[in-house]
Parts: sequence; C-alpha cells; structure tokens
Amino acid sequence: MTDGTNPNPPSSPQPEPAPGSGYGFPPGAPAQSGYGYPSGGGGYGYPQAGQQPNPYQQDAGAPTWPPATTPIPAQPAFTRLGGPDIPGASEQPDWEAMADRSEAARRKKKRWTLVGTVTVLALLAGGGTFFLLRGDGDGPDGPDAQPATSTSASPEPDESKSPKAYTATVAGDDTLLRDSYGQTGIRLGPDLKVGPLGKRFQVVGRGNGNSWGQSAEPVVDVTKSFTITARVYSSATKGSRIAMSQGDGESYSFELGLNEVNGKQAWIFRVQTGDKGAEATTRTVTAEGLTVHKTPTLLMATYDAEKKAIALYVDGKKAGETPVPGIWQAPGPLQLGRARHHNIWTGPWQGALHNIKVYDGAFTQEQAAGYKEGKLSPAPKPAHAWLLT
Repeated sequence: MTDGTNPNPPSSPQPEPAPGSGYGFPPGAPAQSGYGYPSGGGGYGYPQAGQQPNPYQQDAGAPTWPPATTPIPAQPAFTRLGGPDIPGASEQPDWEAMADRSEAARRKKKRWTLVGTVTVLALLAGGGTFFLLRGDGDGPDGPDAQPATSTSASPEPDESKSPKAYTATVAGDDTLLRDSYGQTGIRLGPDLKVGPLGKRFQVVGRGNGNSWGQSAEPVVDVTKSFTITARVYSSATKGSRIAMSQGDGESYSFELGLNEVNGKQAWIFRVQTGDKGAEATTRTVTAEGLTVHKTPTLLMATYDAEKKAIALYVDGKKAGETPVPGIWQAPGPLQLGRARHHNIWTGPWQGALHNIKVYDGAFTQEQAAGYKEGKLSPAPKPAHAWLLT
C-alpha cells in the first residue's frame, strides 16, 4: 500500500540553458526567442512552421497558438531560494527531503489505521452483538429450516483460507450430497434442498412426496453392529416423519424419526425382523413426553449384533432398549426423509437434517453422552458422513 507520494517521480529531460543564464531563463528581461518562447522558426513546446498545432491545445478553432499578434509578456527571472543564481548551475529537487516527508506521512497513516482497527475490534468484543439467520419463505432458509445458531460478531477463523474448505455437495452437482468419509453420495429429490446453517449446511424438506434423498447403494450392513445419528429439526405437528431409513423394496430394514404414540408425536427407532414387513415382526424403541416440534434434537440409534438389541438415544440420553432376533436385510439404499411400508413411501420429512453419520459398531451409553458433548475420546471414525457441522 502507498500513501500517494511517488518516491521516484519521473524525470522530464529539459534542454540545457544558454551559457551564462540561470535556471531556464537569462538574467534580466528575456528575449522573445528565449527558453519557452516561440521564435520565428518555432521554439521549445510550440509548433514549427508548417506543422499541425499542439494536439493537447483546448482551443482547436484558433488558427495559431498563441496568435502571432499577441505580444508575449516578459517574465521575471527565476531566482534560487536560499541564495543568488549561480550561472550555469542545474537545479535538482531535494530527493532525500522528499523521501523523508513521504516516509513520515506513511508512518502516520499506518498509525491511524492501526488505532482504528484496534478500536473496532474492542467495540465488537465488548458490545456482544449477535446475529440470527432466518428466512420467511418456503426455501432452504424458510420456516421449515433449523434456526442457525447465534454467532458472535467477534472475528472468527476464515474457512476460505483453510487448505480445503468444507463443501456439502459434489463439485458441479448441487443435488448430490458429498460423503465426507466414504464414497457414497446421496441424491436429493426436488423438495429436499441444501440450505445454510451458520457457516455450514443442512437439507430442508417440505413434508411432501418429493422431500427425499437416496444413496446409490446400501450403506448399513444390518447383520452387523452399527450406529446411525443425525441432528434433526421437525416443523411437522402430526403424523409419521422419518429422518433416515434403509430399503426401497416391499419394506424397510430400519427407520429413525417421529411417529404418533398415544396420540402425541414421539421419537422412534424401529426395525423390521421379517421379510414381509408385517406389524407383528417389527421392534420399536420410543422416546415419549419430549418436546419435538421445532426443537433441534440429536438422534442416535444403535444395533448391537452380539447382544441382539437395539437402543435409541435423544440428545445423548438413553430413551430405551429392546431385544431383537435380528434385523431383516431389506434390498435397497439408504433413504433420507422417507421410509418404505408395504411398497409405499411414507413419513415425508418436514424440517431440517444435518450432521448425518453411520458408524460400524454400536455406541455405548457413555459414548452417546460423550458424542453429544463433543468429548468422545478416542473419537471413532464414521464409515459415512454427510452435511457435517
């Protein structure tokens, strides 16, 4: 950055003054043909006889410049500041003094810039200004979206300067969620769209038949232990609303979300143990009596193949556990925002989903609580993950 003063201004070569003259002008009254005045054949800076006028001349309509009939007033001789003229001397600017002044001005400007920056940072840090993202439409930042966490206006690390900024979708395809740990993307339906969540992302469903996402292949081996988890936000007031499931044939293998239990919505984790999808062969763990409507919630469901049991955790707390003979391996991929019941898609998601992960192994109660607090150590690596925060 510069302060506008060029420390090395361009030099304009000038003709040498006549012998015995001062800087550009002879002593006493100048002659009409002296430095800077036209002579009969044209002087320095004026057109020669037979040539075109100076192209920078403003008055293009004048026949000559200056008119030949206009007398040129005599100019006073140039006098050196600080002493008499020295014949034959060539006056030069004091470059050292100019450089000193330029450096002093630069330091002063830098001091004021630094003071202003420190003042602004102090005001932001002490003022406690907060912002809340919100939307009023039906899009990804509309009423069905999870409210973004309040963020302080204090300076935060810029993700754009990190080696690799997080992206929610595959490059060049904003309808395919990127798997951050595996190689399985999730294709989004027309009404399950990516939207902002602070500096990260979420998907928002409108609760209709197009509010779904589907992977290219199954991602959970239900014959082995596993854990699935997601942060959810439901804006639906009734009915079944499924955040995650697997299977696209006659029935599902498992489903995690909301269902009406005893006339009220409750969080549920349900698995199918038979190949016909019958009610008699399902096993369900429920979490009743909790506020589910427009409440950001961490859901986690586990299957322990050794214990032959499934469990449901809500915000890191165990809601229940039930034994199962095993889980039926339904054909078809992982689903977001819906589940398959008797060849029909049900439970369209209305609200937001993010931080979706699949682990090869069943979390314990202590691990579930540690995951909620971000203190899970050593942190197991997920097999698949989408929309991380």
